[in-house]
Amino acid sequence: MSKQEKRKAELEHQKQKTRILIVSTIALVVIIFVGLFMLAAKDNSNSGSSAEPVSFNYSELPRLGKEDAPVKIVEFGDFKCPACAQFTGVIKPQIVQEYVNQDKAAFYFVNMAFIGPDSTTASLAALSVYHQNSDAFWTYYDALYANQGDENKEWATTDYLVDLARKESLPVDFDLLRKDIEDKTYMDELQTDIDLAKNAGVSSTPTVFVNGVMVKEPFNIEAIDAQIKVASEAVDAE
Repeated sequence: MSKQEKRKAELEHQKQKTRILIVSTIALVVIIFVGLFMLAAKDNSNSGSSAEPVSFNYSELPRLGKEDAPVKIVEFGDFKCPACAQFTGVIKPQIVQEYVNQDKAAFYFVNMAFIGPDSTTASLAALSVYHQNSDAFWTYYDALYANQGDENKEWATTDYLVDLARKESLPVDFDLLRKDIEDKTYMDELQTDIDLAKNAGVSSTPTVFVNGVMVKEPFNIEAIDAQIKVASEAVDAE
């Protein structure tokens, strides 16, 4: 074999090795991407509606609607949260009109006080009202959001919270309300709510659950409607 032929053969062999390397590299990249895609899909399915529903002790939560309503909607909220105020003003009235008032669902609330120190103060005030008069709680709940101050300022002081209860003419003992706030009477109960949020995987407010399943889009009333329908059908099938 001449030198020219040997050189040609060597070049051809080198090209073949290069092609094999390129193909192997592409195959490895494809395998990696497929693996990552499958892992992401698995994570999404675990965090979606197919996840195991969260178990709530509904009897310990403020409730709007009938206790035996087949669908139970739970909101985690912070009275200093502007998004929660928006949810209360826009989404909650639709839920109440379409489902709670029709005895198709009950609405529950869990305090997730985390934005500032007065998130805790507001929650303690709300819990005091709840334990004095459970019906008055929802009037106070609406009033707190309707009269919400700047998220970056400490507006929910004891004086403000007691004065707001007076302005709303709540059927509660205002002196006891002040004492409960100052003495942190329901701090243990509030901490239980905060722990519940953590255990349920709640990281922001408002977060909504329908029969223990987290709603992915709490401001999408159509998505909430669809999830309520699925929950209702599941109850009927039991």
